[in-house]
Order: sequence, then C-alpha cells, then structure tokens
Amino acid sequence: MSDFNGRDDLADRRRNKLKVLQFDKDGKDLIETEKPKETFHDVGGLDAVKKKIRMNFILPLQQPELFAAYGKEAGGSLLLYGPPGCGKTFLARAIAGEIDANFLHIELQAILSMYVGQSESNLHDLFERARDNKPCVIFIDELDAMGGSRNNMRQHHDRMLVNQLLLELDGLQSFNDGVFVIGATNTPWYLDPALRRPGRFNHLIFVPPPEEAERETILNLKLAGKPIDRLELSRIAKDTRHFSGADLEQIVKDAVEGALERTLELAEIQPITQEDMRKSANGRKATTLEWFATAKNYATFSDINQDYQHVLDYMKTNGLK
Repeated sequence: MSDFNGRDDLADRRRNKLKVLQFDKDGKDLIETEKPKETFHDVGGLDAVKKKIRMNFILPLQQPELFAAYGKEAGGSLLLYGPPGCGKTFLARAIAGEIDANFLHIELQAILSMYVGQSESNLHDLFERARDNKPCVIFIDELDAMGGSRNNMRQHHDRMLVNQLLLELDGLQSFNDGVFVIGATNTPWYLDPALRRPGRFNHLIFVPPPEEAERETILNLKLAGKPIDRLELSRIAKDTRHFSGADLEQIVKDAVEGALERTLELAEIQPITQEDMRKSANGRKATTLEWFATAKNYATFSDINQDYQHVLDYMKTNGLK
C-alpha cells in the first residue's frame, strides 16, 4: 500500500522508465547501452592524454585507498575538447573499456522533444538507465549544444535543460556511485560556467590532432582490405601535418574515387597508387587550422584560469601561429 510520501511513486517511475524516450520508426530504442571492447591499447598515440586520464580518472577507481590518502576521490567527470574529427568519441569508448564499464552514448537529437518538460525528463531517464547498469560511462557528445551558457539563451526551455543536466551531475556525488560522465566538445568556451565547477566537468583534457606516426597508422587502417599498389604512406603522413583523423579518412576516400574511375574506364580492378594518395593529400587542407585560430583567441584573451594553455603549447611546439 502506498504511503503517500512519494517513495512508491519514485520506485514505479524507475521500474517503468524510458517509456518517453524517442524511438525510430521500427520501434527500436535510439540509445542503447553497450560494453565496449576497445581499450587504451587500441588508441594510437595520445600518450600524454592517456597518462592524464589514467591519473585523474582511471587509477583512482582502481586504487581508491591510495588516492584517498591524498584526499583524491574516485570518479568525477571528464571533458574532452579539441578540433573536430580527432577521436574524442573513440577515446571515450576506450575509457569505458579500460574500467570494464557499460557505455551510454547520448546525443542531443535523442533527448530533445517538442513538448514542454519532456527533454528534461528524457535526460533524467537516461541517467536513470546508467544508474541501473552500473558501472556505466555516460558519454555526452557535443556537450556545448546541450550545456551552452544560459546567459546566451533566449528560450526558457533551453535553460531548463541545462539546469536538469546540472542536477544530474550533482547527483553523481550522492547516489550515483559507479556512474561516470564524459563530455566532448569542440568549443568548451561556450559551455555554461556552472558545468566547470568542482564535482562536475572539472577535468579538462585536450585531444590534439594525430602525430606523424599516428597518421600513418590511421591511413593503413583506412586502406585495409582495399586494392593497393606499393604505397609509401610515411610520405603522405609527413605531408599531412595537423590533419585530423576525419581529414585522413577523406584523403583515402578521394584516392578510392580516383582508382574507381580508372577501373570503370579499363573494366579491370585498378589499385590505389601513391599518386592517388599524393593527389588527394595535396587537394585538401587540414580542417583543424580554423579551429586552432579560434581557440588561440580564447586562450590568449579570455582564458583567466589558463584552462587552454595546452592549446597554446601545442601550437608553439608544432609551428602554428
């Protein structure tokens, strides 16, 4: 029998949660909890990034007594930022794999609703799902689209969604043991300042473009299984400085188109050649350059706490002005 204090109602809602989440036309849930197989072993390079994540996020979970002696608590939230196409999503999956946790990938379109209050309810239900599948990593992609500065929002319901996100994050310190949140954004300077307070996204991790050796590895992976000639991918990797993983994938796609055109003309399978790759690489510029130009302005003129000093250090080391 109900005791009228809301406990039974809360239990019923948790048992019957996610009824209001969006589904596709076939009735399939748009967001699924999964168990990633990827670990840091599958992440090429980014050694400094992985070291920082291990120290601030993973090791406190694996050795809580040791870190507690120094006043550091396990858990918390990570914010991955950097140019688009540099593997933030893959890195988040690898983090979940490292701690053997479930993985819940949240995108804005699966939360937003035309009905007042429904978006906040959808977000809450997703956090409830994570609580019922602990340990669980919640990955919020394009966090700036969901958690932008409330001062710049004209619509009341947009501000309410940010408020709900803050409420869920604050719950991490009380009843969300075993739930970890990772956010990703290309524009961290647009986030609501409240999201960066201690206990929320207080660990800021810069994810840079791949280094030369990593670029060669990415090119090899993207070319796997395709008909190729003898390629010197080390040269292509050297000539694609500052290119993101997405940029490198597009180079391979352009080279494939060149080989396909010859194949159609000659009616015989033609391999991807070094000239195809060279021509593709020379026909594109790194999309990260525009991001660095914008990031430099914020890091130079608006970065009171030097949160983006890693960006300036990277630019100096890699010859970016």
